[in-house]
Amino acid sequence: MLKRYLLKIVLSMFCVLGLGCEQGPQEAKNPKIVIAVDATFVPMSFLNDQGELDGFEVDLIKAVVKNAGFDYELVNVEWGGLFGGLITKKFDLVISSITMLEERKNRMAFSIPYLQSGIAVLIRKDIKKVDSLEQLAEIKATVGAQINTTSYYFLQKYEGIKIKTYEKFGHAVIDMANKGNDGVVGDSVQVNYYFNQNEELIQNARFLGSRMTSELYGIVLNKEDIELKREIDASLKELLQNGMVQKLHKKWNLGDFSVVPVPN
Repeated sequence: MLKRYLLKIVLSMFCVLGLGCEQGPQEAKNPKIVIAVDATFVPMSFLNDQGELDGFEVDLIKAVVKNAGFDYELVNVEWGGLFGGLITKKFDLVISSITMLEERKNRMAFSIPYLQSGIAVLIRKDIKKVDSLEQLAEIKATVGAQINTTSYYFLQKYEGIKIKTYEKFGHAVIDMANKGNDGVVGDSVQVNYYFNQNEELIQNARFLGSRMTSELYGIVLNKEDIELKREIDASLKELLQNGMVQKLHKKWNLGDFSVVPVPN
């Protein structure tokens, strides 16, 4: 009896120390990462009629992290809070049509690019004999752009243009319809989407040329997250090579102004 009692005590100690006692099969949980998006950019990332995050980039990032073996949490964050939240490590990843600028690369890391897009301009049809941004500058036109975006910074190159800023690109489009500005500048995918979805825009606005710039978009990470970047790059590269990203491009009708890049 004494021997059995002592044996039970020893086994109990092993259990407490985690050195023995099978608990039965347990599922290993995947590591969880937090992903931030600005859900104001139809058709890239937005809230659908059910109040759920939806869009090309939402579908894409879900596929990328699942393929990489991560669980995830998607959070909707206003544009102005994306980079600060990443740097303070509230988020692990940010995806929101973020251009891979050299200035940003100094502070943050980027995945391999998942889309090549750029800037497009819509102006009102009642503005005649204007076929370039230089001519818009000459007539001192008022042009709307979402604040602190590459479109906003792009406009600053044209001194004669009066820049009118908005928190959301859609607000700039509505203002143009009400003649509150002469035109709008935005990401070509976004401009193309708003134009094709709105009969009033088709009737009263026109594209100023074609795509003005060529920009690459990437998923943003902290620079010190080297292993996470490696895993995200590998997963994204696989989805680019197997045609998954191209299928999402077609699903969301991103148009001819944007293309899916071929990974190196």
